[in-house]
Amino acid sequence: MKDIRVQPIPSSMNPKIHAQNVSVIYRGKFNQDPVLACDGVDLSVEDREFVSIVGPSGCGKTTFLYAVDGLLPFDGGEIRVNDKPVTGPGTDRALVFQNASLLPWRTVWGNITYGLRLKRELNQVKIDKIKNLIEIVGLKGFERHYPSQLSGGMQQRANLARGLAVDPDILLLDEPFASVDAQTREKLQLELTQIWTRTQKTMLLVTHDISEAVFLSDRVVVFTDRPARVREVIEIAIPRPRSQETKHSPQLQEYVKLLWNLIELSS
Repeated sequence: MKDIRVQPIPSSMNPKIHAQNVSVIYRGKFNQDPVLACDGVDLSVEDREFVSIVGPSGCGKTTFLYAVDGLLPFDGGEIRVNDKPVTGPGTDRALVFQNASLLPWRTVWGNITYGLRLKRELNQVKIDKIKNLIEIVGLKGFERHYPSQLSGGMQQRANLARGLAVDPDILLLDEPFASVDAQTREKLQLELTQIWTRTQKTMLLVTHDISEAVFLSDRVVVFTDRPARVREVIEIAIPRPRSQETKHSPQLQEYVKLLWNLIELSS
């Protein structure tokens, strides 16, 4: 298929995220033996780009994402965000976890504004922006609801809004739709493309859903089996905006087939 192109990772003068020769040893819990999760990862993400990482199960995708966020130390190489070395979590990044993990005693509004309250930054300008954000993620009218009153999909919308509320440059997404049913997942994928278009945030997604990666992304990075390295980078030449019909297009299915083959070769 002529539209599918295997591309080297672009390298501008100032990529939003730049990882060079990154190695991460995952030490786990309960005195588990250390595991070399990533070994020599080279990856760059440009400003306002949507990039997904796929690969064999357990290969180190989430470990690498946590290293970019600063939650996990890396043992070799360098990760730079906004041309500054990553030494820990920063306000320029927000991580959206697989489970919504909303505070059950706080309303939707209370959960979304929680980070700003901690930073003492909840002024009128931010309040107006959050009202707009709540509308973008489809939660208008549910501001006073508690997590127990929301569906799984609505909880994940609140989770996304909480990450965006602190206005990070980069949104890191760790399987954000894995815990919802298939129908809700399809709807949230479509909504995320619209959120990305409206907010123009740089987004880096880890997912096991190959179709999801193709549908959402400008490029898809394929990791090898553990220890993870970058095997291939596939540019997704599907025009935007993308719709539900895009998911069933022959072009998208060709990308899915190609990526599955690369993952099987990486296992």
